[in-house]
Amino acid sequence: MDYKAQVTNSILSVLNDELSSAEVYEKLEQPKTLAMGDLAFPAFALAKVFHKAPNQIAAELVAKIDQTSYEKVEAKGAYINFFLDKGQFSNEVLTDVLEQGAAYGQNDNGKGGNVPIDMSSPNIAKPISMGHLRSTVIGNSIAKILVKNGYHPIKDNHLGDWGTQFGKLIVAYKKWGNEADVKKDPINNLVKYYVKFHQEDKAHPELDDEARETFKKLEEGNEEEVFLWKWFRKVSLESFNKIYEKLGVTFDTYNGEAFYNDKMDEGIQILKDKGLLVESRGAQVVNLDKYNLNPALILKSDGATLYITRDIATAIYRDRTYKPAMNLYVVGSEQTYYFQQLKAVLLEMGLPSAENLHHIPFGLITVNGKKLSTRSGRIILLDKVLDDAIDLAKEQIEAKNPDLPNKEEVAKEVGVGAIIFGDLKNERTNNIDFVLEDQLKFEGETGPYVQYSHARAESILKKAGSIDFHGANKALADPSAWETVTALKEFPDVIVSACKDFEPSEIAKYSLRLAKAFNKYYAHSKILVDDDQLGARLSLVKAVSIVLKESLNLLGVKAPDAM
Repeated sequence: MDYKAQVTNSILSVLNDELSSAEVYEKLEQPKTLAMGDLAFPAFALAKVFHKAPNQIAAELVAKIDQTSYEKVEAKGAYINFFLDKGQFSNEVLTDVLEQGAAYGQNDNGKGGNVPIDMSSPNIAKPISMGHLRSTVIGNSIAKILVKNGYHPIKDNHLGDWGTQFGKLIVAYKKWGNEADVKKDPINNLVKYYVKFHQEDKAHPELDDEARETFKKLEEGNEEEVFLWKWFRKVSLESFNKIYEKLGVTFDTYNGEAFYNDKMDEGIQILKDKGLLVESRGAQVVNLDKYNLNPALILKSDGATLYITRDIATAIYRDRTYKPAMNLYVVGSEQTYYFQQLKAVLLEMGLPSAENLHHIPFGLITVNGKKLSTRSGRIILLDKVLDDAIDLAKEQIEAKNPDLPNKEEVAKEVGVGAIIFGDLKNERTNNIDFVLEDQLKFEGETGPYVQYSHARAESILKKAGSIDFHGANKALADPSAWETVTALKEFPDVIVSACKDFEPSEIAKYSLRLAKAFNKYYAHSKILVDDDQLGARLSLVKAVSIVLKESLNLLGVKAPDAM
């Protein structure tokens, strides 16, 4: 039932068309505390109509409202506070959750529309560091939220596998590397060569010229350079996929920059045909004055292409291949201006999906306040962080539950889940300073706290034994359960909002609210008491277990049944 519609009708029944149904509905508020009711209508909007003080209007309207379908309706100052019938409400909510299970909150708003998501995008021959965590887990969670809202996401790991950095790497490998070391430990040795190049070129700037010449050979298809590039790409992907497997993240395509290298001419030709390319100091640019943006540089004066040239080719390919409802780019906030330019250029080109191109920016992740940088050698390897988190989770599980039979598996789910949740609980545009120990706490606003709350619910259900939820009475009379029941009711709205805002933190914060409400209920209520409310209480516990598990799933976090 739409309880806001019910309250709207109750208010309209005592008015004489002073406000429309839509006006009343939109003005309804959720009080700050449950003690003030479940929904409230502010009488300020009627002050000019009735020429009375709002608190007097509220009191007079309450006296006329039919309260038979509510627990009570009362005037508090200028507000009319509605207290819903808890038994009816809880019965409806718990029935919905238990009947729908993991599908609770599913909707078809997206109508099956394709949504390519440009995410993760590490650079070949460099390690996946903590700096890559955010794009990966934010993109993965958004994809799951899109599915819940009826879309068809296409996760595209747009690899950084082309560009002058490969000239630098090939030069570095030839000067200081060897095949045996790369085979033994590919990524760590390749990045060591790359860092050494940048250390050496400060004293020997001629190295940059050598790197540019080497990359030119690669572009021209020189056999040796192409062989090394393919080798570096292969060993890099093998390393990346081990980390993605730990994170539980998969992709639908790995088309990187190299894939689009021979597809740029079409975009350039469209720009020429539309008269959009103009010369500026020998370079070719698109004027974006009408968007209040600087000109977009498309081709350098020597004819060389840039990121935007390849991204135009990528957009054309995705548009033609997927006919997308939206195009999402999960890329750091520092690229916001660039994506404004890219979207403007695509709009000028008349690309059908350009209007629904969305840059999904996110803040920096720092460690002890320092920005991470491969070039300077200041790298925190994501693989090592995940292993450390798993080890720390294992220690805590050993201390809390030494007899747990599948400790290794649970430690992995808790450790990795803690890293993912620790990122996603923050609004994505916020910067994060990472502290491993804070993420692994079993109390507070952490992933393990939500996981433990789910495990607690499962433990109660296990102790209860076989339960016939279908025939159980679900009309809860216990006031201490009300906060949990109302939180369960919110879940479908949170799913819609998180999708609209591309904001996984809304799901994470919701899961924390539900977990806290449930744990508060658990602390103040004896659940496994054999009385006429036992079925209702266990229905609540089961509903909490279902929704917490699905909330964590939408974040890409596992929900162990025992911890």
